[in-house]
Amino acid sequence: MAANRATVIALTALAPVSWGTTYAVTTEFLPPDRPLFTGLVRALPAGLLLLALARVLPRGVWWGKATVLGALNIGAFFPLLFLSAYRLPGGMAAVVGSVGPLCVVGLSALLLGQRPTARNVVTGAVAACGVSLVVLKAAGALDPLGVSAALASTVAMSAGTVLTKRWGRPEGVGPLALTGWQLTAGGLLIAPVALLVEGAPPAVDAPALGGYLYLAVANTALAYWLWFRGIGRLTATQVTFLGPLSPLTAAVVGWAALGEALAPMQLAGMALAFGATVAGQAAHRPRAGAAAPASAVAQGPAVPPQPRSRDRSMSATVARGSSTSMTRRS
Repeated sequence: MAANRATVIALTALAPVSWGTTYAVTTEFLPPDRPLFTGLVRALPAGLLLLALARVLPRGVWWGKATVLGALNIGAFFPLLFLSAYRLPGGMAAVVGSVGPLCVVGLSALLLGQRPTARNVVTGAVAACGVSLVVLKAAGALDPLGVSAALASTVAMSAGTVLTKRWGRPEGVGPLALTGWQLTAGGLLIAPVALLVEGAPPAVDAPALGGYLYLAVANTALAYWLWFRGIGRLTATQVTFLGPLSPLTAAVVGWAALGEALAPMQLAGMALAFGATVAGQAAHRPRAGAAAPASAVAQGPAVPPQPRSRDRSMSATVARGSSTSMTRRS
């Protein structure tokens, strides 16, 4: 049982690890100034692919529920995240997003009746502190709209996590179909916004095509499927404590592939955030004989670090789908 639980956690953790590569792929291979189009290409093709594989459409009230969950986790989350990344100084959007575990703890108490524990609260605070040390850099004037957008994006994905835990899944429907419903709904909601804000799609060369394929297939379709599959076996709070792996992966990829330095303070922050991630799993170790948790949907990826000034507009591209996440560490 313990070995099976560890396997589920490890497979679920691959999703935020994958989302942590989004920053490097976006800045190195994709056209600049198209974060909404990139979010659309990530979500909609992946959703349609999973729908084709699952061959199951929502029925009855699940048309509405799938739309709500798709809006919270994808359709609303992406644009709000983009807005916060543009308007906040380096690292701040990632810091605000790192309070997601605390939001899930609070919403779980309100909607699921799960009493928050001191260990959960402390672990969530330590995770946020660790992420702050990794990504937060030189200060600047905090834009109220940017801060509001960052908070709203965090609340949206946290609410999506808890609502799906509350609603579960329709009988006979697996995580593949549920993932496809949400990605498709979210992509359809982003499409008109991308068209109005960014206009026609950009020209795509071979490297960009490869980048888009990676984001749509591995980084979104596969990663979200693993994420949702794991959520069906873990608690909402337990899953959300895997989120810090996304900015940590982005930092490691930046160091290994992009030649970015990691200061001692950043290394200490990585140790804190990773320790909180591990503690978040241990804090939810099921008691013998406890029933398996119901299915749930998880938040999107954390915000990856903000790129150099020439690539700043691309920092808003999600990993999640996210993670899960666009602000810059040095």
